[in-house]
Formats: sequence, structure tokens, C-alpha cells
Amino acid sequence: MRALLPLCALLAAPALAGEKPTLVYKSPPRGDDERPVMVSVVVGPQGSDYALKIEFNKEPWGEGCGTRCANATLFLDTDNNKATGLKLSDAKAPETGADLALTVQGTKELSGGVRLPTLKVKVVQYAEDATSVEQGLSLAELDPKVDSERVLAEGTSVYLLIDANIGNLPAGKTLRVVYHPPDSKPLVGTAKGLASPGANRVEIFKDGKLSNPVQKKKKSDYEKY
Repeated sequence: MRALLPLCALLAAPALAGEKPTLVYKSPPRGDDERPVMVSVVVGPQGSDYALKIEFNKEPWGEGCGTRCANATLFLDTDNNKATGLKLSDAKAPETGADLALTVQGTKELSGGVRLPTLKVKVVQYAEDATSVEQGLSLAELDPKVDSERVLAEGTSVYLLIDANIGNLPAGKTLRVVYHPPDSKPLVGTAKGLASPGANRVEIFKDGKLSNPVQKKKKSDYEKY
């Protein structure tokens, strides 16, 4: 696998630097015992990765949410083509055509005899023969400790870099994003896909500001005089 800059320094495509969110969910007032829900999702291509910033209405993992932490799934139709990926019985269902599912899950895991809170990001691909969301192929399970170059959780925000080279994902100029909040209608948005112009351009955050490394032109022998 290629070397990566730390996620905190390589936080993602122009979309994460200030473009409008791909999806916005205006969550109604929810009780303290309700699971955290996604309220804003920004997605964009970054090199050969899909970069995401996901905002929750409260911290998605940790002691604060107890046993009711986040368990939210985002579907990506990586080529914006319903003829590929997940084939639900309802061809008009927003999730039909999804090639990838990302589940952000706050949970606890046993360590040294003690159950400690952790965040898991499950990455699942849908092949041509998948006819339900349960029939996906598990590609990876990421967490901030082991995969710090790809997962960063800060307060209510979760930043992700998902390698588009895992599995055999199709790529298009447009990416379709689907999120189905609890007790609400599905939300659908679009963003630049991996095959969009400029998708391979690297964007780097420094001190909260976006800067693009630009190679300086060398002066020709004529220009030196």
C-alpha cells in the first residue's frame, strides 16, 4: 500500500475545504437516549481515495453515548449508475445502484479485561448479484487507533479516507450519496466522482487552511540573464 500523509494533514478534496455539504439532515429534537445521527456529509475525491467529513448531532462514540452510540450507514454509488452494484427489488429505491456502504459505529471492545469505547468504520462493497443490503462483501473494518491515517474522530466530526483501490469499485465523473435517517425519508446528493477532472489533485490542510503544493517553474538559461 502506498505511503500516506497523516489524515490530520491530508484532510480531503476541495469539498472538505468549504464547498457546500453533499447531504444535510435537519434532525428534529431527539432525546438523550437516541443514537447520534448524521446531520452533514461532505464527500469528494482525493487522489485514489474517497474523502469524507461526516458531522453528527452529538458525539458518535465514547462514554457520553453509553450503549446508544452511532450506528449509521452511508451508501455510495461510485459511478452514479443504478445498473451496477446493489440491485434491490425496488429499482427506484435510492440505495439501488450503491457500490459501497460505509457504516460508522460507536461500540465497546474488550481490552485487558475492560470494555473500552471505540469507533469502527465498516466498508462493504456490493457486487452485481447483491439483492439486499445484507449481501455485501466486507472489504475493511477501520478504527482510529489502528488506521489513524484513514480515520480521525474529533468531537462530533468523523473524517475518512476510503481507498478506492480496495475491491473492484467502478468509478465515474459523478458520485451519488444516500443516507436514510431514522424515521425519515432518504436523502440523496451528488458529488464529484473519482473520474472527474482534477480528481487526482492533492489538497493539504495546514493550520486549518487549504493549500495546494505547486511546483515552481525553473528558469531557463535565457531567463537567468
